[in-house]
Amino acid sequence: MKLVIFDVDGTLVDSQNFIVEAQTRAFAAHGIAAPSREKMLSIVGLSLVQAFEELVPDGPADTLAQAYREAWHVMRLDPSYADALYPGAADAINTLAQRDDMQLGVATGKSLKGVHHLFDEQSWHEHFVTVQTSDHHPSKPHPAMVLKALAETGAAPADALMIGDTSYDMAMGRAAGVRTIGVTWGYHKPEELTASGAERLVDTYEELMAVLASGRCWD
Repeated sequence: MKLVIFDVDGTLVDSQNFIVEAQTRAFAAHGIAAPSREKMLSIVGLSLVQAFEELVPDGPADTLAQAYREAWHVMRLDPSYADALYPGAADAINTLAQRDDMQLGVATGKSLKGVHHLFDEQSWHEHFVTVQTSDHHPSKPHPAMVLKALAETGAAPADALMIGDTSYDMAMGRAAGVRTIGVTWGYHKPEELTASGAERLVDTYEELMAVLASGRCWD
């Protein structure tokens, strides 16, 4: 049985506008000038506190993270900030969930509440057998989330695959000893993915599905 683990933000969900706006509100609440949009998106994948430590060294990372959470809850009430899946993501997950030889998992810097919100929207609760989030693990690229997913499913590292859009995803997967695929439609550049351990890059969900169907990712 294969285990395919997906990152969420930047891989399944195009959440860049949401993330930038929530960060901007958090910085404004502290009277701190927000970094550039590119910088704010560069830390997607890290846990919130570590992300703010990267954005504002020696800044109030803990309270910035709390302000981000508060902004997140307010923005969830605004339909204009609904989760937008990348083209092909919904069909891919719904198709893969039907395979008898495959289990699906999530390893994300997103909160468990955020993941459940996404699953509610997409009716995905039954599709993923293991869900690992920043609530209960060290931030990526620490391998804890992937190692826990392996333990929960009984999958061997050689039979598991990490799919993500950031260097943190690739480094996490490699540290856990699993295979890695980097997707190029997210927040880190292809060369960053390769340098961090991506064994293969894909440009679309159609290409990803072809790779998974062929079994080439396990070679």
